[in-house]
Amino acid sequence: MAHTAQSSASGAAAPARRLKIGFILARSFTLSAFALFVDTLRLASDQFDRSGRVLADWQVLGSTRLLITSICGIQVAPTSDFVDPRQFDYIAVVGGLLSVKEPVDPETVRFLKLAASKGVPLLGLCTGSFILAEAGLMKEHQTCVSWLHYHEFRERFPGHEVRPARLFNLVRKRGSCAGGSSAADLAAALVRRHISRDAERNALEVLQIEKARSQFDIQTRQPLYEYFSDSRVMAVLINMEQHLEGGITIEQLASSVGLSRRQLERLFTEKARMSPALAFRRLRLDRARHILLTSKKPIIEVALDVGFVNTSHFTKEFKRAYGQTPTEVRDAAAHDRQVANSQHVRHAGGPRTAFV
Repeated sequence: MAHTAQSSASGAAAPARRLKIGFILARSFTLSAFALFVDTLRLASDQFDRSGRVLADWQVLGSTRLLITSICGIQVAPTSDFVDPRQFDYIAVVGGLLSVKEPVDPETVRFLKLAASKGVPLLGLCTGSFILAEAGLMKEHQTCVSWLHYHEFRERFPGHEVRPARLFNLVRKRGSCAGGSSAADLAAALVRRHISRDAERNALEVLQIEKARSQFDIQTRQPLYEYFSDSRVMAVLINMEQHLEGGITIEQLASSVGLSRRQLERLFTEKARMSPALAFRRLRLDRARHILLTSKKPIIEVALDVGFVNTSHFTKEFKRAYGQTPTEVRDAAAHDRQVANSQHVRHAGGPRTAFV
């Protein structure tokens, strides 16, 4: 592709041509992911507060010009038919409800496959990565999904590598993000790469975002206990989180809320759709994954921190939950950082063609 980014070390130089993004909106797409991505581009592209498309441009692509309805009910009309995908530097697919049986039509799938065959990088925003995977376009690429959708992605696409901990993933030919505000982070990374750091800074300041997060930042996760209204379930889950290293039994947890073990198990089955033991293990493994990705602690220390007495049992349970061993998770993260750093050096070094 012929996109040339002329970004100096200071980030002050303008690109030789505009960064161009083509959007494909799924039926019942997530409006926030689309809006945050577009507005990051708009504010980075703008000059003199005129909302001009000076440094970036975008189109909403569609097989028809019929309105596309978002999850919240607001409708968006495509602004362009399916043209030569090489007119765009990226094609971004904005997903939404996973319960929609056919989020995009067959013609759209054919267009995405054509874009991939022409070497155009594809982005999956929110559950847009599911659409790309369903089309067979994510098999050789790591996919970033929200932890809310992690298990469903693994069930639908068992042969795919999926990353539920990171905010977004961006390599040469594919990108994906967890959705929500991470769409702005992914857009900011593209602005920084193809336009300038100054443009990125301007967009984030207007959006009142203090700092763009990188693809190595960890997804925030609501504490498990906040999902349940029953005060006894919440109290037990909080107690579990305070004893991840061990030292408390299910019987003691039950006693802390005035129940027997059998009564607590029935309560959890009814209210949480899981046993207390499974909830405890889930909390421990989630904490272990966070430690692995944010520290250099030896695996045995991570295991001990979350209540496992040996690495063998810890590794077995971790792989059962996440599809990778603790070592594989850490090595993959280190590899991603190395790749991203090398890409940063290339793009910061002066004018060069981004994708060839």
